[in-house]
Amino acid sequence: MSLMKRMSLIFRSKANTALDRAEDPRETLDYSYQRQLDLLSKVRRGVADVATSRKRIELQIAQLQQQADKLQGQAEKSIQMNREDLAREALTRKSALGGQIEDLKTQHAQLQGEEEKLTLAQQRLQAKVESFRTRKETIKATYTAAEAQTRINEAMSGIGEEMGDVGMAIQRAEDKTANMQARAGAIDELIASGALDDASAINRGDDISRELEAMSSQADVEAELARMKGLSSSPQPDAIEAPASGDILADSGQGEQQAVTPERKDGQA
Repeated sequence: MSLMKRMSLIFRSKANTALDRAEDPRETLDYSYQRQLDLLSKVRRGVADVATSRKRIELQIAQLQQQADKLQGQAEKSIQMNREDLAREALTRKSALGGQIEDLKTQHAQLQGEEEKLTLAQQRLQAKVESFRTRKETIKATYTAAEAQTRINEAMSGIGEEMGDVGMAIQRAEDKTANMQARAGAIDELIASGALDDASAINRGDDISRELEAMSSQADVEAELARMKGLSSSPQPDAIEAPASGDILADSGQGEQQAVTPERKDGQA
């Protein structure tokens, strides 16, 4: 097998596989049903056209028959009037019309037979289309149910792509959780053994230092309290008694009288 043939075979096989994956049987059935409806519509139009032609020929036959009857009457009247020449002419024309009428009747019979055939074909095609439509809907319903069942089974078994992604995410979360728990346990063991210092206990000192700091703080509090008690118990200086307001007014009145008396004495002198 040559290289080009192998490439052509591979290409056709790949294309066939891709088409099989992309093909939806429901869409294919709908398309086939639509084509059958189009064909049925064409057959119906054909039947209508044949029936129209048949009706037109019937009208022509009726018109020619009226003309032939008229010529027959004219021929009879011409014989009564001893006009044999006119009667002969009328009968000649009637004979020509008779030939046309026979030709039209032949065409009418052919069209009528064609119409019957097309009508029968239309009825058969109509029955096939209806049968195909029923079968199409049944196949579509079965395919849809099978597709839904397949998706449900894939989801339940975890084979589907979505469920596979969810399962992988859960597995990763469980692995990370286990790693974090192991890391936390290891750090707790190191802190308990003294290999690592607790960051919360930095700059806090040991137990003895904390005890001494507490005692020093308590001693400072006691000393401050004793100093405040000593200040509150020391003697206060005697308060200076203020003179009564009446005495102050009396003293000021006597001074004013003593000042006025010498002035009077000077006036009298």
